[in-house]
Amino acid sequence: MSDYHKYDPRVDALVMEMKTLWDSEVGDLSDEDKQWLSEEVHRDPASAVKIDYDRSHTGFTRTITVTVEDIGRLYDRKMAAT
Repeated sequence: MSDYHKYDPRVDALVMEMKTLWDSEVGDLSDEDKQWLSEEVHRDPASAVKIDYDRSHTGFTRTITVTVEDIGRLYDRKMAAT
């Protein structure tokens, strides 16, 4: 099977639950920013710096730990779209 610590499209297709954690280097963010960042990072899991998959009874749980690098990439993408 796959290494459960990197993006794998076959495993990701079986994701039934998503979780978001925050790297210790990430400073204080508003609840609104955390919500937006969490949604965006899970929309493009292949780009996440830290991703893990855990088996569950019905598939997999995807856990993404949002890093400072992820935040920079997502805000750059948001600013480019406006």
